[in-house]
Amino acid sequence: MILEAARAAVSRLFTAEYRRIFLKTAGATLLFLIALWIGLKELFDAFALPWIEAALPGFPAWAGWLGLVAAILAGVGLALGLALLVAPVTAIVAGIFLDEAAEIIEKTDYPADPPGKAVPAVVALWLAIKFFGVVLLGNIVALLLLLVPGINIAAFFLVNAYLLGREFFEFAAMRFRDEADAKALRRRHAGTVFLAGLLISAFLAVPILNLLTPLFAAAMMVHLHKMVSQRDSGPVADPASRSA
Repeated sequence: MILEAARAAVSRLFTAEYRRIFLKTAGATLLFLIALWIGLKELFDAFALPWIEAALPGFPAWAGWLGLVAAILAGVGLALGLALLVAPVTAIVAGIFLDEAAEIIEKTDYPADPPGKAVPAVVALWLAIKFFGVVLLGNIVALLLLLVPGINIAAFFLVNAYLLGREFFEFAAMRFRDEADAKALRRRHAGTVFLAGLLISAFLAVPILNLLTPLFAAAMMVHLHKMVSQRDSGPVADPASRSA
């Protein structure tokens, strides 16, 4: 079931419809990172640089080389920080388009089923923020594990499998169910959702490929939700019948 859902999700990632979503996500992510770079540089120039000048009398008259070194180190630090933020920023930006991605899967692969109902804007924004936090945490954990010898990298996959699997499955389920029902369904199939989360965390661990993680996860969980729902009690109900 999980491998079937993953295979179906991967087959959609490079279709024209998904490419459009990815390009919108990548473009918005790039603009956000550029704005963040400019903002951080302005903060450094406004606060850190005056402090350095005050701490070093005569700066930069006798310590121009030190200023150059500081500027280079600051640039490298900013670059590393932005590299760490690429995947989390992509996650929060992609969160805006997850309903669009899910709708493509539902219309294309399940045309006979009633379509899902878009998650309300406020809830979608909250989900996007949660995705950002989860992915950021995963990247920080991955970085720390690289710096601490003797810590098994499996911890990274286990933590992120639980967090990512839970969040993305509940997103897919909430297009057809209220939040309480979505959580209850996820708990009934906790093992399946966790194993699916392992595949998502594997995506997250691969540079460049991790930019596709939110779209892959959304697509896979749409399929997985359909499968477990049909196994439980047949096709899911028409979302139009849900209470507002």
